[in-house]
Amino acid sequence: MLRLTELKLPLGHPEDALRAAILQRLGLKDDELLNVSIFKRGYDARKKHALLLVYTVDVAARNEAALLKKFRNDPHLAPAPDMDYQFIGHAPENLAERPLVVGFGPCGIFAALLLAQMGFKPIVLERGKAVRERTQDTWGLWRKKVLNPESNVQFGEGGAGTFSDGKLYSQIKDPKHLGRKVLTEFVKAGAPEEILYVSKPHIGTFRLVGMVEAMRHEIESLGGEIRFQQRVDDVLIEDGPNGKHIGGVVLAGGETLRSRHVVLALGHSARDTFEMLHARGVYMEAKPFSIGFRIEHPQSLIDKARLGPNAGNPLLGAADYKLVHHAKNGRSVYSFCMCPGGTVVAAASEPGRVVTNGMSQYSRNERNANAGIVVGITPEDFPGDDPLAGIELQRTLEARAFELGGGDYEAPGQLVGDFLAGKPSSQLGSVEPSYKPGVRLTDLASALPGYAIEAIREALPAFDQQIKGFAMKDAVLTGVETRTSSPVRITRGDDFQSLNLKGLFPAGEGAGYAGGILSAGVDGIKVAEAVARDMLGQPAPVRQAD
Repeated sequence: MLRLTELKLPLGHPEDALRAAILQRLGLKDDELLNVSIFKRGYDARKKHALLLVYTVDVAARNEAALLKKFRNDPHLAPAPDMDYQFIGHAPENLAERPLVVGFGPCGIFAALLLAQMGFKPIVLERGKAVRERTQDTWGLWRKKVLNPESNVQFGEGGAGTFSDGKLYSQIKDPKHLGRKVLTEFVKAGAPEEILYVSKPHIGTFRLVGMVEAMRHEIESLGGEIRFQQRVDDVLIEDGPNGKHIGGVVLAGGETLRSRHVVLALGHSARDTFEMLHARGVYMEAKPFSIGFRIEHPQSLIDKARLGPNAGNPLLGAADYKLVHHAKNGRSVYSFCMCPGGTVVAAASEPGRVVTNGMSQYSRNERNANAGIVVGITPEDFPGDDPLAGIELQRTLEARAFELGGGDYEAPGQLVGDFLAGKPSSQLGSVEPSYKPGVRLTDLASALPGYAIEAIREALPAFDQQIKGFAMKDAVLTGVETRTSSPVRITRGDDFQSLNLKGLFPAGEGAGYAGGILSAGVDGIKVAEAVARDMLGQPAPVRQAD
């Protein structure tokens, strides 16, 4: 099998044009090309009036060795890599111990799934509810302004990624093609097969719900166990020959579960669990994250600016964007979690606080586009030098947003024109904000630290130079976006275990090792492999940097 890259065809080309282009590129006769499969399809929109689809294809042909020799100087033809996942081993029949997985978001799901597929029969402890019950609780906040602190956008089966755009692309290094394993399992669970080859795959919330349930059922069918509404309130720490070792966990209801292998896949909002682990001496450190607002434009504006006359083409879908600006005060401002044709959602997990996030369905056909416009901050910006100081900054900003929004989970908002002019907004323009329970217009200048407000005010006109209309006066800013990533890192060694508590495997976004569904799933697989190696007595391989 050979992999051919950078094969470009016009948008709307006939179905047989791809095969014809391959034959021409490789100088083959039709009967010499045995099979074609699309590995990746993207598009080049630099010339909007002549937009090209860009393919990477895997081809089977007669005499492939001769083709490789003929095109040995062509960087776009090479042997196709083997991307099938290879298990590192399987549990013995007389399994003496079952690993625990704390958290059932993307990272916890894939850690548990892989452990189950290897025969280790994991026990999963999820503080929230099953995904459909959780959805009802989430709607309780959005429709009735009633927050359930244990079942919301952040907590419950599927994790925060369930109520998101369902993006499945990442910039992580993936030499073992673990991302392919994640996508393949998603397809098996009901995702559309196109996620295996489109350049920016996404699923959307409604489809994710059914997929999460299907993956849960597979874990259970393989001997795993999923326990909902089981919050971990403490960890058991024992003395071992090589220092402290975890011995199990204590649940909120008082039950103790013993295991010397615990995967910690908390997610970025398990603040009380971070506090417990810090109090118990588990090593962690503050890490950078970002703060800002959500911005909403008409999706049609983004489509026109990005795709020109090709806007609306079903092959392209709703257009997205990725923007960065380096402000004069030294801050970086960038777009985060851009959701084409989506909505801004209430994502609070603690009473008396307002948090925003973005979400869209697979169709991406809502009226507005939204994205976080956020400013990078570092531990030097946090109050004090405690590893949990970033959490306190988040809480302070979220409480201020709650106050500015009127104290009933409505979010504070402001028109971009008024934000740039430094005056409060009193009336909406042409853009209707999508955030539920609702938006209260105000002045957002006090919602973030002054350096962040200054940087965003500088960035918006700069972004307008890249996307005409981005700084339109009627676009809406909604605050605040504070959960861009975890504010802490539970540091781990080359064996994927905590630096000072062996047997504890920090994983995923909450531990500071992922940033989105795909990278969290990949990290869950890596950690499951590390757990399996430790339980099987296998040496850890030389590890590549995270």
